[in-house]
Amino acid sequence: MSRSKEYNPIKEKLHEIIFEADTPMGKRFDVALMIVIIASVIIVMLETVPSLHDEYFDLFYIIEWAFTIFFTIEYLLRLYCVYRPFKYARSFFGIIDLLAILPTFLSLFIVGAQSLLIIRILRLMRVFRIFKLGHFLAEGDQLLKALKASRAKITVFMLFIILMVTIIGAVMYLVEGGEEGTGFSSIPDSVYWAIVTLTTVGYGDITPLTNLGRFFSAIVMMMGYAIIAVPTGIVSVEIFRSKNSSSTQSCRYCGEEGHDEDAVHCKYCGEQMNEE
Repeated sequence: MSRSKEYNPIKEKLHEIIFEADTPMGKRFDVALMIVIIASVIIVMLETVPSLHDEYFDLFYIIEWAFTIFFTIEYLLRLYCVYRPFKYARSFFGIIDLLAILPTFLSLFIVGAQSLLIIRILRLMRVFRIFKLGHFLAEGDQLLKALKASRAKITVFMLFIILMVTIIGAVMYLVEGGEEGTGFSSIPDSVYWAIVTLTTVGYGDITPLTNLGRFFSAIVMMMGYAIIAVPTGIVSVEIFRSKNSSSTQSCRYCGEEGHDEDAVHCKYCGEQMNEE
């Protein structure tokens, strides 16, 4: 289908209002949406307070469904006003928009599922577009690129950590004797101790009793500081390599954001960013 036949003025106008923050109507819509999101998150939090839940259960229930209906209509409009709705539905914000409405419907079958509505707070990430904080979009885009670029190295690193904590746990199980009451009653318990110690969390629910065990623990603790710095270094290098500037413009075909300031075509679906 050619672009001239695909062009739809109604979709274009809705897209301008719902997706763009550079127009007066678009900014008003985003500000209103932000207020509704904050209000819905506050209601979800208040509903978990036992005294408020018992006294205002019916009111919370009505408000919760009102918010869900609003977000459902908004989600359907987002799908309608992009030329490739399935592309948007699979995008990050598309998935977040869907997850923002599903818990209420799930609560009809699963008790307490509505507490997952707190995920709506992720939609506030659009606040960066509303106030034209483009540099935050650029930083977020760079971070996502860096994580994707370094996923192979991080996967290898995590595999190495799994092997290390398994070996450390086995050694501590041997050192502490594996007797009941010591905390190191099994290798899985010892591996749990190794993870807590290596990450420098130190819950203290399992502690070595022998001098050799304490000496070995001190070594593991010092190793933890060095190991924590490794993934940070990997991601930092990739961030340095992926420096760029991003605009607040959203693709009218797939709904993706984070394009370069001078982008002519969408880097996700390849369609032209602006229609003449």
